[in-house]
Formats: sequence, C-alpha cells, structure tokens
Amino acid sequence: MRIITLFVTVWALSGCVYRIAIQQGNYLDPAAISQVKVGMTHSQVRYLLGTPMVPGGFDDSRWDYDYYLKTKRLQTPWRSHVVVYFESNLVARVDSNVTSPPPAPGLGKGAASPLPRGGRPF
Repeated sequence: MRIITLFVTVWALSGCVYRIAIQQGNYLDPAAISQVKVGMTHSQVRYLLGTPMVPGGFDDSRWDYDYYLKTKRLQTPWRSHVVVYFESNLVARVDSNVTSPPPAPGLGKGAASPLPRGGRPF
C-alpha cells in the first residue's frame, strides 16, 4: 500500500515543475521593423533592431535577425525572421514575416506581474 501511495505522490508532484520560457535571438517588434526604410545606414538599422544574430562574415550586404520563443512544453514555439539587404552600405530592402509582436515571456496565465504591489514601479 505504501508503494502505491508513494507512486501516486511522485506522479502528482511531477506536474508541478516550473519550466522557464526559452527565448533566443533579437526581439522583433513590428513597430521597429516598420521604421527601417530604404536608404538607412548600418548604424541606423543597428539602433532600431539591434546587432544581427549572424553578422555577415564574408559579405556585409545582408543582416539576418531571428527570434525564437518557447513558452510551454507542448505549445508550438513562436518564430520570426527579418532580413535586411544593403547595397553600397545603405538599406536596399527589408524582408520580414513579422505581423504581430511576440507574446511576452513569463507573463502568461497565472504569472506574477513585473510591477510590485500597488502597480507602481519603484
């Protein structure tokens, strides 16, 4: 009888494990991506989007930005990708599959608020 009770207890507690959200890459906000315009310089794009994940090692005419967010074990991860093409060190075009901002990691159902009690920052 004790073995069955122990087994049931261990089985019930195994679902109580906290799983941290896995976030990799540059956070890609559609508002920031829409600000990247043809004719901008490398430094202007870096200011808006950050440093690219894989800067051009051989050719600096293409910058790739990737974002990956997995919040739950059985949920499909959020993926987004932006490519900025340069010609003569100026933006020639931007290819993006980002249509909406990704969900905030850790602020799902039942998560604690990032603000202290009272709702005001320090």
